[in-house]
Amino acid sequence: MLVCENGGICWRFARYGKVTGSMDKTLQVLNGLVAEGVLSRYAIGGAMGATFYVEPVLTFDLDIFVVLPQTVAGLYTLEPLYAALRDRGYREEAECVTIEGIPVQFLPVHNDLLVEALTEARDVLYEQTPTWVLRAEHLLAVALQTGRDKDRERVRLLREQANLDADYLANLLRRHGLEGKWKPWTP
Repeated sequence: MLVCENGGICWRFARYGKVTGSMDKTLQVLNGLVAEGVLSRYAIGGAMGATFYVEPVLTFDLDIFVVLPQTVAGLYTLEPLYAALRDRGYREEAECVTIEGIPVQFLPVHNDLLVEALTEARDVLYEQTPTWVLRAEHLLAVALQTGRDKDRERVRLLREQANLDADYLANLLRRHGLEGKWKPWTP
């Protein structure tokens, strides 16, 4: 996390260098999409979500978990969301849409763990803007389920730095069949 010239917070994104956009304004745009019914709800996840609980880490983008409509063939589609963002002057760039200078990646809620994570996301304030962030326990479970090297590091950081509810986490891992993955990832 960096302090920008205007006194706000800047984030360093690995692919984009120093981003001088406004996270607060980005979240206001997302909240507007919820108010207009374009999104039913969203929650911050990934590395940015983890920064609500642990020391910040380098990231590529702001991961936003959303419920997306499905096509007739059963595929998730970003088109209605992207069309609404294009109408507001924002454009896609690779797998992201840059909103108020912040690269945002929209990720579909596509399994029971993510449905639960979105449903139980915490209401928080970012500066003065209300938003939702996945619980630390859900961030850990999603990282465990995804299983990449960077997810292993996120699990370690959450385990060491976040104030995790051990009983809640144990039940969460059991409900979603992740106990077997958890054991090799803990010392």
